[in-house]
Amino acid sequence: MKAESPAALRFILQDDIYLLQNDKTYTDEKSPRPVEETPAVKLNYLGKYKKAFLVMVHYPGHEFIDGVHLTALESILKRKDYTIDDVAIVNMATAAITKTDELLAYFNPQKLLLLGQGALPANMVALTLNEPKQIAGCMALYSFSFDDMMDSTENKRAFWDQMKNF
Repeated sequence: MKAESPAALRFILQDDIYLLQNDKTYTDEKSPRPVEETPAVKLNYLGKYKKAFLVMVHYPGHEFIDGVHLTALESILKRKDYTIDDVAIVNMATAAITKTDELLAYFNPQKLLLLGQGALPANMVALTLNEPKQIAGCMALYSFSFDDMMDSTENKRAFWDQMKNF
């Protein structure tokens, strides 16, 4: 005799049947099912993000940012009364989250600095180079990468002109 549901066995068999924990291969529809949650993504970034200032860069060969470029960034931040602990530096080349909405939801930044085209996340709204723009409740500035700025005084000046008031 074949029973469609293991729960029907109690009507067919007179004896009690006991299953060991490892023998249970079905779940009774009335028994509660454990809720499986998707594990939260942990994003790796440099800094402590104390002042909700997100800096996005693109460095395929580094965990976060090139050492020389980090020194330059720290100098810029110091002029704006920020330290490395006040920001979060995310390397988009190694980031676990690459979509704009997910990044903004994860960090909820007040300021967003994008350095170079490679630092732009997927599905980012169109930004004009060196023109601050309000995006999802935060002020965003898209500018040159440090590679582009290190060799060009003009690019440095254009970046700093916007960064002064950012």
